[in-house]
Parts: sequence; structure tokens; C-alpha cells
Amino acid sequence: MTDQAVKQALRKSIIALREQLSPDTRAAHSAVITERLLQLPEYQQANAVLGYMNFGAEFASELWIQQVLADGKKLALPRVNRHTNQLDLYWVDDLENQLESGLWGIREPVVERCERLSTLNEVEFALLPGVAFTRDGARLGYGGGFYDKLLAHMTHQPTLVAAAFALQIVEQIPQEATDVKVEWIITEQETIACSE
Repeated sequence: MTDQAVKQALRKSIIALREQLSPDTRAAHSAVITERLLQLPEYQQANAVLGYMNFGAEFASELWIQQVLADGKKLALPRVNRHTNQLDLYWVDDLENQLESGLWGIREPVVERCERLSTLNEVEFALLPGVAFTRDGARLGYGGGFYDKLLAHMTHQPTLVAAAFALQIVEQIPQEATDVKVEWIITEQETIACSE
């Protein structure tokens, strides 16, 4: 089996497992994960954070995002740029008025209503989405490579954190040279410090 085939199979199985969790269970797990995220010293010390709006059966990031704004931090959210096929980041401080439903129904910043980040170096703490993770920080995304491209352009590396349900932790994930590892994985059961 090629690495790509292994990744595809892994994506399918983990997404299916995640979708089997009841909405109540997902909400309860997400609330616990949010609490753990807010307790991370790296989060507390950061002035500017990168988040994402969840879709499907992912960790419900909106609770955390609302708290980021309540904590008075600057919040950057991504928008898929269909011309460059990359993520553009925008500062958002009003979720009601500055977001619209974008690609795959994911809420994205409205370009005309937000200020675009000129550089990613302002971001100190980044919460990354993903399908599966290993305990040493390897990440399997949705296959678009958006985040790998985004992180490749950062000269200053923010603290990279993943929020995931425990069922998304797997033994191994095929890695490529361009893959970027996360430093922390927060699940409803534990806070995992990924070793290098």
C-alpha cells in the first residue's frame, strides 16, 4: 500500500469513528478540550492566536474561539484563497458580522470586513485542525496540504497545538519532509506533550 493509500484509509476510518460519536458526546468532549486549551501556559501568554472554524464532526472550536476574544486576544482565522490554493489569514473580532459560509460550508472571514495579516509572524499560538495525530505530534490533515503550505512560510514558529478526540490518536502516520508536527495535542482524556 502506498503512503497515500494508507493516509486515505486512515482518513476514512477516523472520520467514520468521529461521526459515530453522538452530538451530546462530541459537545461534552469539546467542552473539556476547550477548558484544557485555555489552561495551557503557551495559550495564556500569547497575545495573538490562530484558530479555525470547525466543520462536520470535528472538535467544536467555536467555544474556544469565543473565549479567545473574551480574553482580549487578537484572533486570526483562515480563508481558502481559490486563486493561490493557499490559506489567507484575517484578524476577526466579531464572529457574527465578519464571517460567512465558505468552502465546504466552513465559516470564513469576509475579505471586505476584515484586516488581512501581512505576516504570519505575529501569531504566537496556532490551533490546527486535523483528522488523526500520533503521540509524537505527526498530523494527518484533510488532504489539501493547506496548513503545511501555510506553516512552511512562517519564519517564526508559533506554538502548534491540536485539539482532537482521543479516538483520533493513532499509532503511526506516513510522514513527508514537508509535514509539520504539533507540540501539544489536547484530547478529552489528556494533554499530550509531543516529544521531538
